[in-house]
Amino acid sequence: MTRFEKTVLQIIPRLDAGGAERTTLEIAEAVVRAGGRALVATEGGRLEEAIKNAGGEIFRTRAASKNPVTVWANVGLVAEIVRREKVDIIHARSRAPAWSALWAARRTGVPFVTTYHGAYNAAGSFKRLYNSSMLRGDRVIANSHFTADRILAQGGVDPARLTVIPRGVDLGLFDPHKVSPSRLEKLTRGWGIGENSGFRLLLPARLTPWKGHETAIAAVAKLKAGAPTGQGAALSLVFCGGARDKPDFECRLRAKVNERGVRDMVHLVGDCADMSAAYAWADAVLAPSTRPEAFGRVAVEAGAMGKPVIASDHGGARETVIDGETGFLVAPGDVNALAGAIERLRAMPAEARAMMGEKAHARAASVYSSAAMCDATLGVYRALLAGRA
Repeated sequence: MTRFEKTVLQIIPRLDAGGAERTTLEIAEAVVRAGGRALVATEGGRLEEAIKNAGGEIFRTRAASKNPVTVWANVGLVAEIVRREKVDIIHARSRAPAWSALWAARRTGVPFVTTYHGAYNAAGSFKRLYNSSMLRGDRVIANSHFTADRILAQGGVDPARLTVIPRGVDLGLFDPHKVSPSRLEKLTRGWGIGENSGFRLLLPARLTPWKGHETAIAAVAKLKAGAPTGQGAALSLVFCGGARDKPDFECRLRAKVNERGVRDMVHLVGDCADMSAAYAWADAVLAPSTRPEAFGRVAVEAGAMGKPVIASDHGGARETVIDGETGFLVAPGDVNALAGAIERLRAMPAEARAMMGEKAHARAASVYSSAAMCDATLGVYRALLAGRA
């Protein structure tokens, strides 16, 4: 790896388990490996210790706040960090802290980078203004071509400042050969799922309405209704992800599971500390979001683990899933289409399903590796600093 002996300050609201948070960790690791310093301004979260263990440094700020008074107060805090720690690059990964980072960058004269991790809703003039903090970077990174097209459609950014760097997957972490039987046994014991779970489906996503959990429940119920008597439980669906700030939605999902008569088939297991093992457990992975995903890391993580994916036919999934080769794309929110794709995968010979998984793995390794994402991001930093020099 080419040396990069610079100090990078990333700013993100929290360090939980989402794609932006995981990317923050991976870039911190890459900066440290290259000989630089990796600083993160945040309110903290589950990945805080991982960043520290990688050699990164945490600076506590109220980065998650959207209150204009707090955002303005954060400008001084960020500028002070920049001056005291001799920061060379500021990199913002969310809209509210991007405003603080932007003004701190202008105050200190330090280059400013943003990354679009989401396909932000731009309805209304106030929302467009709020989103525009992400357009004001000296370099703007989009995590997919879908995201880049959305950015350009909004206007306000010179295409020369825009770079597409797909979200990466850690091929060392998501390696099917590293998941031992004991890890799988520990996982399923914790989930309370026995060995005779039938065809195994995993939907890894936080519990929020647009991730498609209700569509998946309805699809499983449809498959159960069409199965011969006594064979309805020959399929298991695991919802792997926490409710976070939406406990009412979790209650709604549990009620739906009971109403549809699939309590023996659908399992809500909360957050998972061993996602590699979770993917290894599954025969196939679902990503049935009803709203377009800007990228959708589930598809590439599942692909790296050699698992076919059934995803909604919109957003970043059209780039990460090759329909009929690495998985299937179905109409968003279409219960019949999702049930049909699940049945199609379940009916496949094991060898054909394994071949689809192998193609998914090859694509993840060649196009979506974390190493490639990190190298490209450090390349943006180097080019920006060279231009300033």
